[in-house]
Amino acid sequence: MNLNEYNYIVVGSGFFGAVIAERIANDLHERVLVIEKRNHPGGNCYSLDHPETGIHYHQFGTHIFHTSNPQVWNYIKRFTEFNGYHHQVLTTYKDRVYQMPINLETINNFYDLNLKPFEVKDFLAAEIIKTGIVEPHNFEEKALSLLGQALYEAFIKGYTKKQWGLNPTLIPMEILNRLPFRDNYDESYYFDPWQGIPQNGYTAIFKKMLNHELINVLLETDFIPLWKDIPKETKIIYSGPVDRLFDYKRGKLKWRSLSFVNGVEEVSDFQGTAVMNFAEEQIPYTRIHEPWHLHPEKENLQSKTLVIEEYSIADDGTNPYYPIRDESNLETLDKYQLDVATFDNLIVGGRLGDYKYYDMDQTIAKALETYSLIKNSHIGT
Repeated sequence: MNLNEYNYIVVGSGFFGAVIAERIANDLHERVLVIEKRNHPGGNCYSLDHPETGIHYHQFGTHIFHTSNPQVWNYIKRFTEFNGYHHQVLTTYKDRVYQMPINLETINNFYDLNLKPFEVKDFLAAEIIKTGIVEPHNFEEKALSLLGQALYEAFIKGYTKKQWGLNPTLIPMEILNRLPFRDNYDESYYFDPWQGIPQNGYTAIFKKMLNHELINVLLETDFIPLWKDIPKETKIIYSGPVDRLFDYKRGKLKWRSLSFVNGVEEVSDFQGTAVMNFAEEQIPYTRIHEPWHLHPEKENLQSKTLVIEEYSIADDGTNPYYPIRDESNLETLDKYQLDVATFDNLIVGGRLGDYKYYDMDQTIAKALETYSLIKNSHIGT
């Protein structure tokens, strides 16, 4: 491989890298090399057919596309059509199923009440005051100050401990911002106007994005050993872990990872929904996915179904998912970002590069924003 042939090298073929590569080829009409460490494009959005059941599934956990950003929506529609799936999450606690996020149905079922929406605020205020928390300082105290002891113990505490591998008192409060709450019976997980699942799966999107005569994709290739041979005038867009890029010289950034166990149940419908959470700490998995529910336009006519148990595990550096953005890790991140700034030809971004959890639409938005900077720089040369 002659690295001198390319003015642009994109490292990683998830949405951040794939969008930028597609734009460079189709808009700048420049050759671009995409280097991907895995044996497939798409990063964690990779999807495929299960060999035994034929059910299309997401290998790295259920991915629901949703956005309120018209620029992102107009862009992604060029590469796929979406079905009408709207996401709903349920949670099992002590062998009973409840709505998640916590809404009025959850509260009434849990407490065996019949509250009206206008009564929820006062009811929860009475529960919250029992905790004695006025100024929360961590995840647990913040959750108690919003929900009270009983709801927190049932639906948040055990799940959070499994997900993060930490006592909730050691987790930053801002993580709770991703958890919605409703005082009515609305069961929707997202309120974005555009949402759904790609009708032909996510992998088809990436293949279409990267199918261009000016794009060359190298799979199963590690970028790091190649970096020293890349000409300094070549622009590098790197979307891998930023600490690995610099051989962890400032220390390793901490992540949580996930593992998945696939199984087949000899029934056509195992749990009645795409994602079921399990709130209790003693149940080792956090969720069970049943992928055929993601495609309501395709009824499962078989007498068997694919189910996938999801486990939250410590990251060993091979597949980081969720950044642990505590004070210590953010200080380390700042040092790496200063290292990045010393290179004129290097752009670092995406979920791994920015050490920040992005939804898919946020990743695409960041990629389009980054591409605009690349284009402006290209025009100025």
